[in-house]
Amino acid sequence: MVIPPCAGNPLLATAAASGEVLGVRQRGGSSHTARGAASFLAEVFNRVRAAGASGELTLRADSGFYNHKVTKACQKAGVHYSITAKLYGPLRKAIEAVPPERWAPVPYWAEGGADAAELSYRPFGQDEEVRLIVRRVKPSPGSQLALFATYEYHPFITDRDGPMLELEADHRRHAEIELVIRDLKEGPWAHMPSGRFGANAAWLALGAIAHNLARWSAKLGKITEGTGFIALATLRRRYISVPGHLSRSGRRTTLHLAKNWPWAEHFQAALARLSALVVPQLT
Repeated sequence: MVIPPCAGNPLLATAAASGEVLGVRQRGGSSHTARGAASFLAEVFNRVRAAGASGELTLRADSGFYNHKVTKACQKAGVHYSITAKLYGPLRKAIEAVPPERWAPVPYWAEGGADAAELSYRPFGQDEEVRLIVRRVKPSPGSQLALFATYEYHPFITDRDGPMLELEADHRRHAEIELVIRDLKEGPWAHMPSGRFGANAAWLALGAIAHNLARWSAKLGKITEGTGFIALATLRRRYISVPGHLSRSGRRTTLHLAKNWPWAEHFQAALARLSALVVPQLT
């Protein structure tokens, strides 16, 4: 994520598949990803549990969260983890020493283009061994990488049980967060309003709230039924920034939509569903 210098470097956590923001924290300057990550995750875990999540939780994260404080925070909270490992020299040598027969083919667009293997590994010099699963990919023919490497490696550590190939495929889905980042950068996070840290921190939080409200409206209005994930830019264009006007006659308010608006029927159906929701009374 590219954020102007005055905005700092935020941490972001989202829910898999739904795209809801579970937590965001503003940090000053060009902070390294790992700075404050453990306390941020502990806060997110507590928030999710307090919201009623009682099942198994798993953290999927990129290499910016690859440090012992993060894994300790997961263990303390009873959360499983799946974190991309940094490919330091010793780790690369260990991966390259894996015998050919231990590599299993991974479904890929090019036949025989990707494999996966599993090792026991002690990250961060700790005593306890964890599972290290690595996917190796052959560089595309003619690419610059093909001139210098036989394979490109993508390792991650995990404390989860389950078949290696299933865990490898699930870990790759942590890239779903890029869709949320895209929506936020194209929407409320496109511009930071101030050179002041506090103002930008508030802006990030308000942007995350607006993002979640839009996501919840789409879900409750059943806008995404049959279509899967919908980008917020599309949601805004079709259902939020709707061309039209209100008129009032005989104490009755009427919503007039643009003539031949292609999503008018879907908009009205979603509006009816949202209007029918029972809102609990606050006491």
